[in-house]
Amino acid sequence: MLPVANRLRTSNEFSQTTKTGVRATSTSLVLYVLTKPELPTGPKVGLIINKSIGGSVLRHRLARQIRHIMRRELELFPKNSFVVVRVLRSSDSLALELPKLAKKVLQNGSARGGSVRV
Repeated sequence: MLPVANRLRTSNEFSQTTKTGVRATSTSLVLYVLTKPELPTGPKVGLIINKSIGGSVLRHRLARQIRHIMRRELELFPKNSFVVVRVLRSSDSLALELPKLAKKVLQNGSARGGSVRV
């Protein structure tokens, strides 16, 4: 579980991050990162898992897996960033894809608003 201070909560934060953040894409995930200078606490993470992925049990299982992975990867992200993970399809390789996407988007973070394909 992610600490409360590291959770993205409002729809405004989600929409800001997905519309103006740097994006990295794989076959089953999209990772958005937006750095905000005025954000005082650590990185905030949010998940988007649509109903088209599967039933409630599957979606919640994926959410738990992603939160567990992101908890380990939090130190990769700047303290003043918003991170959104969008699941495109269920996959057994989420644990491998997510850290790769994180590294890729942070390496190419200077291309603000850009897109990176992994």
